[in-house]
Amino acid sequence: MTAARSDQIVSTGELMTKNYPRDMVGYGRNPPKAQWPQDAYVAVQFVVNYEEGGENNILHGDDASEAFLSEIVGAEAWPGQRHMNMESIYEFGSRAGFWRLWRLFTERKIPVTVFGVATALEKNQAAVDAMLDADWEIATHGLKWIDYRHFSLEDERDHLQQALVIHQQTTGQRPVGIYTGRTSIHSLDLAAEDAGFRYCADSYADELPYWRESTSGKQLIVPYTLDANDMRFATPQGFNSGEQFFCYLKDSFDMLYEEGRQGSPKMMSIGLHCRLAGRPGRAASVARFLDYVAGRERVWLTRRIDIAEHWHQHFAPA
Repeated sequence: MTAARSDQIVSTGELMTKNYPRDMVGYGRNPPKAQWPQDAYVAVQFVVNYEEGGENNILHGDDASEAFLSEIVGAEAWPGQRHMNMESIYEFGSRAGFWRLWRLFTERKIPVTVFGVATALEKNQAAVDAMLDADWEIATHGLKWIDYRHFSLEDERDHLQQALVIHQQTTGQRPVGIYTGRTSIHSLDLAAEDAGFRYCADSYADELPYWRESTSGKQLIVPYTLDANDMRFATPQGFNSGEQFFCYLKDSFDMLYEEGRQGSPKMMSIGLHCRLAGRPGRAASVARFLDYVAGRERVWLTRRIDIAEHWHQHFAPA
């Protein structure tokens, strides 16, 4: 075998760096000063994922039952069959868990963004009305809570358009934010095609919003989180008690709060699911964290759309 010449390696490396489709640099050493309202040290944003009724189920035309994010850690999809235990776990989210979370936030007057699956929202108008009554933002979480990685561009685009129609009919408003979640390689650019979206949340790449180059021009990304997220109650080596969840959220908040106090404000996203955090033993830890954050000064508790509009106003791309 002939050894590669060093000049070939350098040339190949330069070409790879030049054409590499990922941004590994971001804001680097000097991130922008976020200038949050009221000179807040940190922007804290709570997401309630509303997915119950939009998950994989042969009743919904899917090939198999759901296997993701439930009390049955390591569950497998059952091809061609209903999984009654799995269905009832999801039903808990819409029947009971949602209302527990809704009370926790509305009693404290803390704003929320909902990532709402269209086919789930349409199955529970009472929950949608409660979201609207509380002035929660309802962003779209797609047509169904399924994995889109194998969808063609055309089929995924069709699902998104169906989601927008159902969302408008159910909420009376078109969504201005989008988080697909179980994305394909097309998802970000599909969101950018629709000028009605003020932001996309399908990224975990930063702690500040940023502008992405898409096939349709500049796209605002407001990153989400998978670590400060109750989904870790449903994954191996995740949280196994509410105390762990509270401590992780508190440590995350305290670090970001101190960085903001020193002049580098960031945003903190917290992800919740009705069937997970809506369980009493976990909701108690959520309540503790809400009260902890509310007791600190110069914290901007806000919706995702408000962060997006702030970034459009103060950090629009050149």
